Amino acid sequence: MSAAPLVGYSSSGSEDEAETGAGGCPRGQSPVPSQRLPVPDSVLHMFPGTEEAPEDDSAKHGGRVRTFPHERGNWATHVYTPYEAREDFLDLLDALLLHAQTYVPRLVRMEAFHLSLSQNVVLRHHWILPFVQALKDRMASCQRFCFTANRVKIYTNQEKTRTFVGLEVTSGHTQFLDLVSEVDRVMEEFDLTTFYQDPSFHISLAWCVGDARLQLEGQCLRELQEIVDEFEDSEMLLRVHAEQVRCKSGNKFFSIPLK
Repeated sequence: MSAAPLVGYSSSGSEDEAETGAGGCPRGQSPVPSQRLPVPDSVLHMFPGTEEAPEDDSAKHGGRVRTFPHERGNWATHVYTPYEAREDFLDLLDALLLHAQTYVPRLVRMEAFHLSLSQNVVLRHHWILPFVQALKDRMASCQRFCFTANRVKIYTNQEKTRTFVGLEVTSGHTQFLDLVSEVDRVMEEFDLTTFYQDPSFHISLAWCVGDARLQLEGQCLRELQEIVDEFEDSEMLLRVHAEQVRCKSGNKFFSIPLK
């Protein structure tokens, strides 16, 4: 199997060491929201108390380094589709991780699972609610759908400081592109970075610090794919319902059900 393209993972991660994007190049970015969207005073007071985001401690997340510095009032924000892992999925994951660790012992299991619909972007505290509302408006007509993620691929973040073992989507790609199109419109409205061109939608399973592609690609990757293909009921197990979009901003979570 050919190697996966590099992907735009954040070095600091989000959603329990999760990725912020998929393969390709960003179409544009600006870290500051557009001034053409006035913020009502009522919005500014919807979050009482401090604007300060949760304290960042690299010791708490495996020594990962932020791709952008933490500043008071800046909230790392990520849009994604969550995946709720069942027990049989975790059994498959354990089998994959055990085998992959014979090649790269430092690999560890992800704590939560999802498919990214955005890069990791920065929002000012008072833009969180308007941003989420814009997402809800864009997603109002989006339908639920089924997808399959059963192709093992190896990914790295842009800085090549972290490596991931993932399951790539093999059916449902078009529906994910439709969701990304709506998310991108919100990003453009707020002058934020849009998603990647030609993305590789996937569920990250395990990760490690450093660039471990040399050890994991080739023979290891073929053996991991064999484990997936031969796992009992893997075809049904890896066919998943996408029922909601979620936005994580700092320590706040917002769920947007699909129709």
